[in-house]
Amino acid sequence: MEKVIITGADGFVGSYTVQHFLNEGCEVLALDMGDAPRRLKPEGKLSYKKCDVSDIAKMKEIIPAGIYDTFVHFAWAGSSGEARIDHKLQMQNALNTVECMKVAKELGCSRFVCAGSIMEYEVEAAIHSQGSHPGMGYIYGMGKHIAHCMCKAIAANIGIDLLWPMITNAYGVGEYSPRFVNTTLRKIINGEPLQFTAATQNYDFVYVTDVAQAFYKVAKNGKPFCEYMIGSGNAKPLKEFILEMVGSCGPDSKPLFGDVPFTGTNMPLSTFAIDDIKNDCGYEPEVSFGEGTKMTMDWLHTI
Repeated sequence: MEKVIITGADGFVGSYTVQHFLNEGCEVLALDMGDAPRRLKPEGKLSYKKCDVSDIAKMKEIIPAGIYDTFVHFAWAGSSGEARIDHKLQMQNALNTVECMKVAKELGCSRFVCAGSIMEYEVEAAIHSQGSHPGMGYIYGMGKHIAHCMCKAIAANIGIDLLWPMITNAYGVGEYSPRFVNTTLRKIINGEPLQFTAATQNYDFVYVTDVAQAFYKVAKNGKPFCEYMIGSGNAKPLKEFILEMVGSCGPDSKPLFGDVPFTGTNMPLSTFAIDDIKNDCGYEPEVSFGEGTKMTMDWLHTI
């Protein structure tokens, strides 16, 4: 693996992943929608091109064929906030993913690595339960799962290796979207009430540099047509994470458990296992939750 295309490259996880690939000596073509990158810094082996992945014709026009060996796909509109429940947007994301994989094949890439989500497992559990009434919050995960299913069949048909790393819950310095860790730390800073579900559901969080490491190692060492869970290796009930975060970052704050109804699906701890990615790819998480939340809190105080 020497020359890599990365979409969504100027986003939170994408930008860290670009940097990790560069640090490993790869040449990277970074694609994103901005006229110029906001997060990425100029480097000798980095080139940046403005590209909307929904414009497949434009993508083919701006990327020369026969140069790149690996295509890493992060670009996904509406990964946080209210857009997660926009079914048309999430379906379009799935279709865009399939088309990007087909372009990767046409460009001569031998491997297509796409960012999946642990929510795909939650979707399966919720949908295939008799009498279940899944909430709209599952729409994002459904989009990811649809993309996964279609890509696997089409990849086998067109002859490109598909690898599907599945992120549990990424967090870290540079995260602006309203995901759980970011939102909770901001509430601590602002002195807002910390209201949660009973938080007995199993959970895991993984620091963004570990996510970037995982994508590199899956792209390099992963087995074709396999999925790999990216986590900390220390999954546990959400309440334990919350108490650790509040204890280290907001000891004067009092978390209120049970104030918010839980409408999701509690997954068994085995769902979060990272044995496959460790054994096949050589992944080892390096940043503990305590260290990661402390770094994130320190950064939030500066913005």
